[in-house]
Amino acid sequence: MALNDAKTQVDQAFTRKDLTGLSFENTFGGALSFARRRYSKDLSAADIAVTGVPFDQAVTNRPGTRLGPRAIREASELQSPDAPYGWGYDPLSELAIVDYGDLAFDYANVAAFPDVLRDHMRGILATDTASVTLGGDHYISFPILKAYAEKYGPISLLQFDAHTDTWPDDDFTRVDHGTMFYKAVKSGIVDPATSVQVGIRTTNEDSLGVNIIDAATVHEIGPVETAARIKKILGDRPCYLSFDIDGLDPAYAPGTGTPVWGGLTSAQAARILREIAGINIKGGDVVEVSPPFDTTGATAIAGAHVAMEIICLLGWNMRENG
Repeated sequence: MALNDAKTQVDQAFTRKDLTGLSFENTFGGALSFARRRYSKDLSAADIAVTGVPFDQAVTNRPGTRLGPRAIREASELQSPDAPYGWGYDPLSELAIVDYGDLAFDYANVAAFPDVLRDHMRGILATDTASVTLGGDHYISFPILKAYAEKYGPISLLQFDAHTDTWPDDDFTRVDHGTMFYKAVKSGIVDPATSVQVGIRTTNEDSLGVNIIDAATVHEIGPVETAARIKKILGDRPCYLSFDIDGLDPAYAPGTGTPVWGGLTSAQAARILREIAGINIKGGDVVEVSPPFDTTGATAIAGAHVAMEIICLLGWNMRENG
C-alpha cells in the first residue's frame, strides 16, 4: 500500500464505492467489517452476504459466543489486503460480497429467536444471495437450515465438529445447541444419507444415519483422503457447511464453549476445505468462537479463516456453475 493511498482508503466498510476488490487500509484502524467489505442491506448486486448472529443462550459450560461475530470480523482484517493463498483466484475481487450486519433480536425473548433468525435468512436467500454466517452458539444452524431447506429442499449437511449434536430431543420448542441436528433430521430438512460429520470425538449411540468421519480417522487417513470421502458422500447435492470451531483441537482453538482434545489441526482443516472444492455448497457458518476464553485471539483468527474458506468454496461453485 502506497502512503498516498492511506489518505483516502479508510473506513471502507462505509466508503467503498463497489463490492469487489482487495482493501488497502491500515489493518489496525478504520471501521470494522468482515474483510473490509461494505456494510449494506441492499443485496440486489451481491453474490454473498456475511451476517453475524451474536447468540449464546445454549452453551454447555463456557458462555461468550455472542461475542464471536465481532471477534471474527476483527481477525478478518488481517486477510483483507491479500487474496486467499492457494486457491488460484481472488474471491474478494471476483465476488460481490457485502457485510449484511448482525441479526437484530430481543435477547429476553428466547422463544421467538428461532423464527426471527429463520426470517432473517429467508430475506437473504430470497435475493438469490448465498450466506456466510458468523456465530453464535451452534443452535443457530437449525433455523438457518430451515430457510435453506425451504429454498433447496432437504439439504445435505457437511459438519465439522467435536460433537454430533444429534442427541435425542423431541421437544422442538427447546433451544439447545446439542440437539438441533437431531431435530433437523427428524423434521426432514437434512438428508442424513448424504450428510457427513467430520472430526467427531464424543460418544453418541445413534447417528441417525449421518455419515461420520471421526477425528481419529482423519488423523489416520489424512486430509486428502478425508476430502475424497466427503465429496463421495455429498455427491452433487446442494449442501450446507457448518463449522463448529471446536472441530479443531483446543491447542488451535481454545476459545470455544466445549473444547475436546484430539481434534483436527488447523493445517488439516485448511487442507480438507481446499480439497473439497467443487461441492455444491449453497451457504455456511462458523460457530462457537468464544473470545473470553482465548486472550491470544487464535480462535477468532481460525474462525475468520474458516469463513474465508467458505467464501472461496462458494465462489468456486459459482465459477463452475455460473
